[in-house]
Amino acid sequence: MGVSSYFSMDYGQARERFVDASDEASAALTSYQCPSEGPDGEILTTDVAWHGNRDAEKVLVTISATHGAEGFCGSGVQIGWLKSGLYKEMPEGIALLQIHAINPHGFAWLRRVTEDNIDLNRNFVDHNAPYPQNTAYDELADVICPATWDDATIAETHKILRAYADRHGEKALQSAVSGGQYGHADGLFYGGNRITWSHKTLMEIFSEHLSKAKEVAVIDYHTGLGPRGHGERICCHNPEGKDLKRAKDWYNDDVTSPYLGTSSSVELNGVNVFGMEDNLKHADITAIALEYGTQSSPEVNLALRADNWLHLYGDLASAKGKDIKRQIRDAFYQDADDWKSDIWNRAVETQKLALQGLSES
Repeated sequence: MGVSSYFSMDYGQARERFVDASDEASAALTSYQCPSEGPDGEILTTDVAWHGNRDAEKVLVTISATHGAEGFCGSGVQIGWLKSGLYKEMPEGIALLQIHAINPHGFAWLRRVTEDNIDLNRNFVDHNAPYPQNTAYDELADVICPATWDDATIAETHKILRAYADRHGEKALQSAVSGGQYGHADGLFYGGNRITWSHKTLMEIFSEHLSKAKEVAVIDYHTGLGPRGHGERICCHNPEGKDLKRAKDWYNDDVTSPYLGTSSSVELNGVNVFGMEDNLKHADITAIALEYGTQSSPEVNLALRADNWLHLYGDLASAKGKDIKRQIRDAFYQDADDWKSDIWNRAVETQKLALQGLSES
């Protein structure tokens, strides 16, 4: 069975394959039902598979579909880890926790966001405190997410965004658009004004499954940023803390940090690592996002803007709507054997290094 067979065509197929593979591997399965439905009215769930001793003090956690449409990648790795039999090679004393489709709505609808248009990886802020400000997004909000979507609008807004980058720099534009914003509920990279269901569910999973853990490694699978097929290990731990140092040790210094300016990602507000750290104060946590490139950043950003317009103003059943959905799918999933092979090889290398790190810690 080739690597490409591990990857699914849609959320429904991915969920079925993951559940079946978990059953075959005699994993303990738990499902959490999302409050929204899929495009055909189907039930959506986050499915969690536990492999190993329930009292294990060392656990490897893998997460797929934090940004729903990016779920093809992480799901393929999770299914492949089981189908290939690699789960049988887990070192003694280490358990495996696979969290499949933590944002099932986004996965099923081919959206990066949750059912309430919230970017899950910007939602882990203190919702009882003043929200982080992103005045640059405020300035560009109507340009990033215009009310019309045609060739003329795309060209005009592109001109304005390029002018902003010329004045302030490419990183400033990237930060303005993707760093996270909390004032435009219908916009891109919206962190939300409350805890979204996927946030609550992730923390519930951590509490239920990791209460006895003392050493936890997390690999959260993402796509859409960086060179095509390259898996960047991005670490959002405090750059001055022991967790980032440990990650660098485990991954042979092949780790980047947005807060040190070494990553293709800019500094982000409200990432899920912050919630993990709060939830696992009793354990040492070493968390990374494994981020794979697909298309160029301008292509990915254009797809996100188009998808945002579609769900606000467009018709999903129209030819234009279907074209945009193909566009967003291609921006986060490359249905090509070479890309899938790159994803798989880097993932296996990374998960084995995480297991080695846990074993030696």
